Formats: sequence, structure tokens, C-alpha cells
Amino acid sequence: MAPTPRAVNRAELTRAILDSATRQLAEVGPAALSVRAVARDLGLASSAVYRYVDSRDELLTRLLVRSYETLGAAAEGAVAPIDADDHAGRFAALAHALRRWARAHPHEYALLYGTPVPGYAAPADTVPSAMRITRALLGVVADAQAAGLRPPTALEPGSAEAAALEPVLAMTDPRLRPATAARGLMAWANLVGHVSQELFGHLHRGVLDYDAHFAHVVDQLSDDLGLRP
Repeated sequence: MAPTPRAVNRAELTRAILDSATRQLAEVGPAALSVRAVARDLGLASSAVYRYVDSRDELLTRLLVRSYETLGAAAEGAVAPIDADDHAGRFAALAHALRRWARAHPHEYALLYGTPVPGYAAPADTVPSAMRITRALLGVVADAQAAGLRPPTALEPGSAEAAALEPVLAMTDPRLRPATAARGLMAWANLVGHVSQELFGHLHRGVLDYDAHFAHVVDQLSDDLGLRP
């Protein structure tokens, strides 16, 4: 059934609200995000915008979800064309997709992985979107594990950590070994850390060729994960 004109109009205005809020991220940052400012930008009464978003916090949540979904789609799209047996190639494609997206959308990246917004706590319904790219990365590691590849050295986590990893283990088919899952999460944190260091200017003067440096990081992490035969 085709969407009704009312549904189309609502979707278009919702998109315009989020686009305006994204521009605000670049201009004033997430802490100063304002529904009233969005209304002014769109030439609408505040009451009209409040029919679509209840509060500044809901606006932040919608921005988070949209950004996570866009990033996740970019990562999945980069991995999909790579041969399923090329585990290192798939990992590299995902890693470079993360960096490209971050450089193209620095303010959205900062919202996802930068300084927390004072007074705001992301609700649980943002988690599936947030895990989309992580699930894609762990899927690559799980496929390598199924092919008989494993990290060259991986300490087995203690019982408490292994129990905490259970939701992560359940995300992949085949299920990752706890030690491999922990190593995969370390690799993910390393990628985010390097991208953040570059994006927020913390590698200035320390790294002269960001492309070469990041490629080296990706290759090293791939070896650390045992993704090469």
C-alpha cells in the first residue's frame, strides 16, 4: 500500500527537522542543540516542531540513531563486495569506511564517539543502531574463526568478563570464542581511537601522512586478529 500524503508530509518534515538539527551540531554543538532554534531555521512555530519531537533529548536520540544507521550502512556496504574468504580485505574495507564516514561527517561522528552531552543519557533503544557497525566487524572475525583462523595470541578472559561478553557472543553466527570476541572489541576500540585522535587533532605533528598511518594501523590490527591465512 502506498503511503498517504499525510505520511509523506510527516516523513519529509521529520527529515527536515533532523537536517536542521545536524546543521546545529556543526554551528553550536550538541549541548546547545535547541528545538526552538530548529523551528526558527525552518520558519515554523515551536509548537509545530514539538508535534514531531517532544524535547531536545528526543532530538538528540533521533540524531544518534540516524547517524549510527548511516555509519552502519556505509560499513556494511563497503564489506559486501569483498570476497567472503578475504577476511583481511573485508576488515580493511570496514575500517576505511569508518574513517571516510567520520571525515565526511565530523560533527555526527563527534556526537557518536566524542564528549558526552551533559545531562543527556542515550536510551536503550539506540543500542541496536549503535551495534550495527560493531556487529559487522565481529561478523568478519567470526567468519575468519569459522575458516580456522584465530588471533596468534589471545588471553582467555576471566569468568566475569566472559559472562559480560555473552551478548556479544550471541551476535555472531558462528559464535565467537570469548578470547576472540574480546580481541575483536579491542580492535574496534583501536579503530575508533585512531579515527578520533585524527579527527580531533590529537595526532597533529605526530603523524605526517594520515592515510599511510591508518593503513598501517589497519594492517597491524588485521594481523593481531589473525585474519590472514
